[in-house]
Amino acid sequence: MKRLVVATRNKGKIKEITALLSGLVESLSSAAELVGFPETVEDGNTFEENALKKAREACLFSGVPALADDSGLVVEALGGGPGVHSARYAGADGDDAANNAHLLAACRDIPEQSRQAAFVSVLAFVTPQGDEQLFTGRVTGHIISEGRGEGGFGYDPLFLVDGFDRTMAELTLEEKNSVSHRARAFVQFKEYLMACNKGLS
Repeated sequence: MKRLVVATRNKGKIKEITALLSGLVESLSSAAELVGFPETVEDGNTFEENALKKAREACLFSGVPALADDSGLVVEALGGGPGVHSARYAGADGDDAANNAHLLAACRDIPEQSRQAAFVSVLAFVTPQGDEQLFTGRVTGHIISEGRGEGGFGYDPLFLVDGFDRTMAELTLEEKNSVSHRARAFVQFKEYLMACNKGLS
């Protein structure tokens, strides 16, 4: 693919996506590089709705194929929360630290062994020709009581990945890109691109 716009301003996501699409996209740009690109109001009730809305707006604004991801943390004992509100769990002005503190407060009375959780990522791919595709990835784990690790972003320091004795923030970028929810969704996306081979530009 010659050109692709990724509808995110999140530097952590951009870094991961650039690595995941290395060698597959000739020119990758982000929403942060599009002058005047409006902030998408993520008012959907599902990851799918939000991802599609972001991708459609980025495609319409840029005139080139667009990719958007809506992802979040789903904790079974919290009724699926924070879910689509993951990025704003501590409020509209909350940052990663505030969101993590809010999550720990919500889990305070839940034993660690009962804090089953999953990171879920939904990718939406939209083209100017009207093609729309969705790809979903998830990785399971548990929420621990104290953050560990300096890598990653968001809830990564609190998410102990199933099959590892480390949190998502303690994995190397290569390890994370082999097991993460976003990586698993991207495997499907890359397979789709190679299979359809439509010569998108």
